[in-house]
Amino acid sequence: MPEGRPVCLPVLAAVCGRRWTAGEDHEFGKDQFGHDHAQVRLHGPVMRHLTPVMAALAICAVTTADLRDTSPAPPLPTRSGELPPEDPGLIPFTVPEIKQLYILFHQALHSIAHGLRWSRWRRRHQARARWYHHRTRLRDLETFP
Repeated sequence: MPEGRPVCLPVLAAVCGRRWTAGEDHEFGKDQFGHDHAQVRLHGPVMRHLTPVMAALAICAVTTADLRDTSPAPPLPTRSGELPPEDPGLIPFTVPEIKQLYILFHQALHSIAHGLRWSRWRRRHQARARWYHHRTRLRDLETFP
C-alpha cells in the first residue's frame, strides 16, 4: 500500500487469511512429513531436507486431489431423526492416508493386504463418525434456533 494511505478491513482480512493458510501448511508438513526432524542450522542442509519433504507432500496432495475426483464423499443426514445407513461408505482419501499407503507399499512391516484392509476399515469408520457428527449438529440446530 502507498505511504499514508489507510488499509481497508477486507484487505487486512485477506492478508491474514493468506498467512493463516501458509502457517497451517507449514504445520502440516512438520507433523505429517518430518519437516521438523532435521537438526540443522545452515541454509544448505535445511534445503536438502526441505526439498524431499515438500516433494513428498506435493506427491501425496496431487494423488489425493486426483482420487477425490473419482470417489465422492458419502451422503450426510438431512434430518436429525434420520437412521444411519447400513453401509456408510468410505470417506475420500486424505493426504495422511495416501502417505500411509505409500509407506505400506515401500516397507514390509505388514502385508499389503493387511494394510489395505486397515485403510478401508479406518475410512469406513471415519465415514460413520462423520455421519453421526453431522446428525448431532442437525439435532443441535433444531434444538437451539
